[in-house]
Amino acid sequence: MDLTDLTWPQVAQLSKDTPVIFPIAALEQHGHHLPLFTDSFLLGEVVRRAKLKLSGKALFAPLMWLGNSDHHLDYAGTLSAAPRAYLDVLNGLAENFLYHGFRRLIFLNGHGGNDVPGRQAVFELRQRHRSRADLLLLMATYWSLGSRPWEMDPTLVQREMGHACEWETSMMLRIHPTLVGDYAGAAVVEPGTPFTPASRGWITRDRSVPGHIGQPALASAAKGEVLFQSFSGDVVELVERVIRWDGSSWNG
Repeated sequence: MDLTDLTWPQVAQLSKDTPVIFPIAALEQHGHHLPLFTDSFLLGEVVRRAKLKLSGKALFAPLMWLGNSDHHLDYAGTLSAAPRAYLDVLNGLAENFLYHGFRRLIFLNGHGGNDVPGRQAVFELRQRHRSRADLLLLMATYWSLGSRPWEMDPTLVQREMGHACEWETSMMLRIHPTLVGDYAGAAVVEPGTPFTPASRGWITRDRSVPGHIGQPALASAAKGEVLFQSFSGDVVELVERVIRWDGSSWNG
């Protein structure tokens, strides 16, 4: 179900165990070859496919395109909500639905920069509502839900999401090929950060001059289809688990 299509009485009449999903993405630079709206395009397609399989079992808020992208601000066109402002937005979205009695809320993320504030938001929400055992508050990034797409397509080289990389470029080639620029000529920008396993603070220009991270030249539309199938399947499985939760236990 799309929240945008319902009246307020229809929303009020829904079971309060209906999973409510907030897709959160970004509008930010994606190197020289992908458009600024890449994260939102890709999450939107993952959500579209998941909704078809869920057949009205969950309520989807409209995709929120503004994310925490301060680390990309050195590149023109990036729009960002600063981390603390973004935390307040996520907390507010959830509180809106908690106020009306909904108990199972998911932030479904499609941008790496939203991961830390998203996790912090659900942590803060749980502390504020600590007396309640009937809440399930989740933050989930669609490419980190456990699937191994390279097992479906062994030609996939990357083993993790980069930025405007083999994975994202392949997915864009699948749904919006006319918006993809010269990915074949893009240099390899290795992922990873020095001083691992410590977590190092960084901004994108520390790691990449052109703005991408990974191997865009390896992309193909066929790989993009495999990735979409894998990731949308993961989302469906997560939502089905949320639906099956018994409403109070830790393990579900």
